[in-house]
Amino acid sequence: MKRVGKFAFALAACMLIASPALAAEKIRWKLAMTWSSTLTPLASPAPKLAKMVSDMTNGNFEIRVEGAEKHKAPLGILDTVKGGQFEMGHTASYYWKGKDITTVFFTTVPFGMTSDEQMAWLYYDDGMKLQQKVYDKFDVYSFPGGNTGVQMGGWFRKEIKSLEDLKGLKMRIPGLAGEVFAKLGVNVTNIPSGELYTALDRGTVDALEWVGPGMDIKMGFHKIAPYYYAGWHEPASDMQFIINKKEFDKLPSDYQVILKTAIQAVNADMFAENYDSSAKAWAEMKKEFPNIKVMVFPDEVLKAMKKANDEVMEAYAAENAEFKEVYESQKAYLKKARAWTKISTQHYLETADKVSE
Repeated sequence: MKRVGKFAFALAACMLIASPALAAEKIRWKLAMTWSSTLTPLASPAPKLAKMVSDMTNGNFEIRVEGAEKHKAPLGILDTVKGGQFEMGHTASYYWKGKDITTVFFTTVPFGMTSDEQMAWLYYDDGMKLQQKVYDKFDVYSFPGGNTGVQMGGWFRKEIKSLEDLKGLKMRIPGLAGEVFAKLGVNVTNIPSGELYTALDRGTVDALEWVGPGMDIKMGFHKIAPYYYAGWHEPASDMQFIINKKEFDKLPSDYQVILKTAIQAVNADMFAENYDSSAKAWAEMKKEFPNIKVMVFPDEVLKAMKKANDEVMEAYAAENAEFKEVYESQKAYLKKARAWTKISTQHYLETADKVSE
């Protein structure tokens, strides 16, 4: 479902043989990542992309990848790509909500689409068109750059038993979810990834969310906070490749096709890598830290989250026509897609669980 067919690579390979541009053009680009080079799977797509592009152009198109540990501007990727310091970036769209709130949709929104639903909306409905409409104002092209699937709701030092337990809680959580929690009395902050463990360990925050077991295990949060809550806020977190428009438009058409093909390939690959790493990491966590308790927020809390989220979304839609356009597009697509998700994936899992008991 999430694979790019082999025909795409065969087509690109045939183009390489026939194209005089590939023999003549020597392109050298730089790509900046929001993450450090070792933070896989988030850091996996960019170097894989660079290798694929180099291989398919016989080394004529090279992309040098820099992690956040080198360029020192993890949350400045959009500005550096727009300004031309880097031709490309690998990041997440919702980091730019302060510049344009509509960017959040192209990562994920609380109580939104699953990864299957979101990918279908992007590639086969209005998603990609709307995404580019938003990013045209920044003079960059934007493409999906890997999906984490459903993210966990976070690591908590104490169990959340009621809405009262959220009031005054200090938590790191970005995006619209932070606004939702703020409405429920949480003191929300956004801390760079390199400072998260220390903040949780020293009590600077009482809780935080990151991604899922595959990446969380590397951060060590499970050694401090025993309550691991199921997700609600990021059901399908897409990463993002952004490309400086002027630089992309200068590329020979062959290179443009190769670059877009490679982007779609690593987009699919990251989902598989992340799923695999989380499955393996969770098995390790359960074995080595049996005190970890997987929790679901109480119904009272979940209903309050949903109500607060609806209020946040409707408020933005009322004041921002572009936000409303994307919001309505996602709601319309989700109404169709969720019916299929329920009779396919959800019913299958319920059936499989019954016969496995």
